[in-house]
Amino acid sequence: MRNLYFTIISGLIIGLSSCAPVYKCGEEKPPGSLAGSNRLKAVVNERDELCENLKLSSEENEFLTKRYKGLAAENDSLKQIESELNAELNELQSDFNELTEEFTGLQKEHLALSERYSTMMTEKINQGYLYDERIKEKERRLAMKEEALKKREQEINELERVIARKDSISKRLNNLLREALLGFDADQLSIQIKDGKVYVSMSDKLMFASGKAEVEEKGKEALVVLARVLKKNPEFQILVEGHTDNVPISTSIYKDNWDLSVARATSMVRLLEKEYELDPKRLTASGRGEYEPKASNDTPQGRAKNRRTEIILSPKLDEIMKYLSE
Repeated sequence: MRNLYFTIISGLIIGLSSCAPVYKCGEEKPPGSLAGSNRLKAVVNERDELCENLKLSSEENEFLTKRYKGLAAENDSLKQIESELNAELNELQSDFNELTEEFTGLQKEHLALSERYSTMMTEKINQGYLYDERIKEKERRLAMKEEALKKREQEINELERVIARKDSISKRLNNLLREALLGFDADQLSIQIKDGKVYVSMSDKLMFASGKAEVEEKGKEALVVLARVLKKNPEFQILVEGHTDNVPISTSIYKDNWDLSVARATSMVRLLEKEYELDPKRLTASGRGEYEPKASNDTPQGRAKNRRTEIILSPKLDEIMKYLSE
């Protein structure tokens, strides 16, 4: 890239020395052919192409930033849903406990009334009808409480089933990925379950050269293994999230760490779609730059842990959302 800049500068010097007017980067190209040597014309054409690429890169970065904000909002919404589900589960459990306690009390009361009724029937036959009606009323109340208790219990069981299924499929995928990716070192690739999601963390040592966004061959080997497992488990959404350390970066392609992290995530998403044929509707690319470190950036070891790309696999919430809408 430095040689390219030297070429452009040399061409401009040659053009200026020949007194030929050269329009600025971004200005409309003047009509007619450019005066000057063939070398100057080639340099100007190459400069125009670089200007156009820079403009396209800026527009793509703006789009990815907006996409990231949308995903952040969606993530907050899902967290709110999970919080509401847990709150409803706690409330149902509390109601269930209260109904169970009340049901037990009613059973004892019913038994006591039955015994009292039998005794009084032998002593006061004339009052038998009154006590019989009271028993029937208690039985009706007991039946209503039992019905309400069964309904609450069914609701709790259904919520527990949905949540348990979500955790179960995440654990199953976690085991499948661990078996498939056994050949990679722990400092290059790690897998964990957190908040019901499976996190596959890949170090930049495995995936990228320093300051680059093109996936290395060793990284492609990991991605192809990962893609085989994900193809067989279409119930998971796939978020590819780039992370860096806090050492500043500024190149002709990437103006900062955030830009680089987005480019790396996008590069991996394109491979998963184009090369490994995963459904693009399941894929999302985002970059967090240096703003979500796993370790302190004060040491080389900490910075190495922070330079990573995480593939976050989330079970679809269709079943939970369907249950809440009923």
